[in-house]
Amino acid sequence: MNFSSFIKFTVAERFLRYVTIDTQSDPTSVSFPSTEKQKDLGRMLVDELLAIGLTDAHLDEYGYVYATIPSNTDKQVPVICFCSHMDTAPDCSGKDVKPIVHKNYRGQDLILPDDDTQVIRMAEYEDLKNQIGNDVITASGTTLLGADNKAGVAEIMDACYQLMNHPEIKHGDIRILFTPDEEVGHGVDHVDIAKLGAFAAYTMDGESAGNMENETFSADGARLTINGVSSHPGFAKGKMESAIKIAGQIIAALPDELSPEHTEGMQGFVHPVGMEGHVETATIDFIIRDFDEAKLADHVEVIHKTATEVLKKFPGSTFDIAVSQQYRNMKGILDQHPQIVDYAMEAINRTGLTAKLCSIRGGTDGSRLSFMGLPCPNIFAGEHAFHSRHEWVSVQDMQKAVETILHLCMIWEEKS
Repeated sequence: MNFSSFIKFTVAERFLRYVTIDTQSDPTSVSFPSTEKQKDLGRMLVDELLAIGLTDAHLDEYGYVYATIPSNTDKQVPVICFCSHMDTAPDCSGKDVKPIVHKNYRGQDLILPDDDTQVIRMAEYEDLKNQIGNDVITASGTTLLGADNKAGVAEIMDACYQLMNHPEIKHGDIRILFTPDEEVGHGVDHVDIAKLGAFAAYTMDGESAGNMENETFSADGARLTINGVSSHPGFAKGKMESAIKIAGQIIAALPDELSPEHTEGMQGFVHPVGMEGHVETATIDFIIRDFDEAKLADHVEVIHKTATEVLKKFPGSTFDIAVSQQYRNMKGILDQHPQIVDYAMEAINRTGLTAKLCSIRGGTDGSRLSFMGLPCPNIFAGEHAFHSRHEWVSVQDMQKAVETILHLCMIWEEKS
């Protein structure tokens, strides 16, 4: 079915509205959601879903948006869910976003007008080669755009509109879930899996058009605590062993080949992301990533051996490491239900794109949802240069994502 021949896409107009709402999450907050302003977008989405005809759409106390598109077939079709996150990353301002549509892109440098030192060049963003003739959306140069993940939100919203207005597209019950706080690692902390009642889910939060992601890193956090020896600095010779200086030496001694800036593809890494302390005590926080879960312990051992070697020079000092699990590679769960990924690959191919199975050097809400009993791979949303002032997306890629959702709903119905 060629949807573009009979539907009028609303995805671009929706996206341009949503990105103007500041939904930046806050990693230092102890509330949930981490910022109340995320609910501003949630309330807008609920109003629009109700207007479309999804009568159960609502925003709960935690800032999640739930809704249902009711089945329009006599078949018994497994319930599927589409999910995107509403928050934007803390890495770059998401306030007063001014989106710009660069129509009929011809390969030129995109100079962002509010800061002309911000230039998006094809040489730096290879996928721009696939956007010739398309309409590319950027921010104005002083903020991120918010395509991560408001592109996904807009795509799901447009798909809801199309499904409710085109009953000839047959489907089972479809659940909709919009989450807060994905960017700070808490996106599914309070998701009501029973309320969703779905067999499978799909996050719309990937990059290039055609990409289908069934694998993420497995992830742990580690905190290394160093206990030094304090002394008055005026009388410190031969006595003081500064914990904060020891911490600096440990970081410097970590093997370069395990750092994020020296790894790619299926390689894991050990990455110090924060340090604080003083003479007597210091801590280093690490994130540890690998596609092979068993290697996480090996990476912790690298930290342990490095610290042990450095502390040989500081006989009065000690250290300990506390490891916490963050998320796990969803592939192990998805491999138990191969049709979930297979149907999505078929849906992408039906749009005229060539589906490409990829791995994510990171995580998504789908990683944790998969281990909460809701297998959930990730489908492209068209977003690029995440978390930066160079973030961009094309209108045409978002439209292909909408088509993918519609085909996927049909495929589940056809094969039931």
